Amino acid sequence: MTAPAPDLGSIDGVVREMYETISGPAGERDWDRERRLFVPGARLVPGRTIPELAGGERVLDVEGYIASRAPYFASHDLWEVELARDVFEFGHYAAVLSSYEARAAPDGPPTFRGLNSLQLTHDGRRWWIVSLVWDNERPGLALPERLARPLA
Repeated sequence: MTAPAPDLGSIDGVVREMYETISGPAGERDWDRERRLFVPGARLVPGRTIPELAGGERVLDVEGYIASRAPYFASHDLWEVELARDVFEFGHYAAVLSSYEARAAPDGPPTFRGLNSLQLTHDGRRWWIVSLVWDNERPGLALPERLARPLA
């Protein structure tokens, strides 16, 4: 089944699509859907090294991200749900902080929380993700209070 056409003309639509593309039961993700979110040359940067990657790369292109995460998604259920968001727009640029919690089932209890930092550009027709940096909470690193609250 093909996903509905995303609303990439709005920041809300891009952020929603970003969470939807990685969320789901264990199995293959729609990687073409994921690729459509990112401008060519986009960078994805996990807050910590990804142990599965040779050399512990810290800056990935979209294909590197897919290669690093596909094995995990193949065997793990994961749903990420946005909690809160801060947006700053200036001209054709937007900076977005989006906190999330991850679950093993759509309505299950949270298993971890984290924060995405997205930089987007608008080409006159739609928004594109230029870069995505993320990290998860852990001892000594908690979400900022303003981003820990659920969306209204």
